[in-house]
Amino acid sequence: MFSYIQGRVEEINPEGIVLDHDGIGYEIGLPQSSLSELRKQMQLRVYTYLRVRDDGYSLFGFLKREDLDLFKLLIGVGGIGPKGALSILGVLSVDQLRFAIAAGDDKTIAKAPGIGKKTAQRVIVDLKDKIDFTQTLENQLSSRTGDFSADDVRGEAILALNALGYSSAEALRAVSDLDTSSMSVEEVIRAGLKELV
Repeated sequence: MFSYIQGRVEEINPEGIVLDHDGIGYEIGLPQSSLSELRKQMQLRVYTYLRVRDDGYSLFGFLKREDLDLFKLLIGVGGIGPKGALSILGVLSVDQLRFAIAAGDDKTIAKAPGIGKKTAQRVIVDLKDKIDFTQTLENQLSSRTGDFSADDVRGEAILALNALGYSSAEALRAVSDLDTSSMSVEEVIRAGLKELV
């Protein structure tokens, strides 16, 4: 119904904002990560999702359209409602979430409040074929400063394999199934190379 609402931030609260548009205050739920970027009276465009239920309407908003698109995918996963999706997007950026899904990293997704290991695994299973992570991976590899989720060893190994001439997708596939909890970067690289040869 609403693609976006543009207006002035009148209130900021723990769950979201009140956005004034032509004298009407829209109460919009936002991820925690977005709330930290806002201040009162700033002009803002918020991409919105309207949830209709028997007990009322709720608006959820995002500062980027890609965040909204990922939110819509998340609420399509069984056991995740709008508040759970906001919780995930409040802890992880879109790129971090895409990378965690592509790498099968349920621990990173489960860091979101209210999201357990089984729900995080369901997110991975349901969304791994619906998310294009190639651009995200390229961004992470080119910047070399991105957070490769909680597993920095795996991320560093992917960077090293990429530097050796393997594509980002090949490197990710080679190390994604490894249990890297007790491995050094060198051991992950060696194991990844065995998969690639």
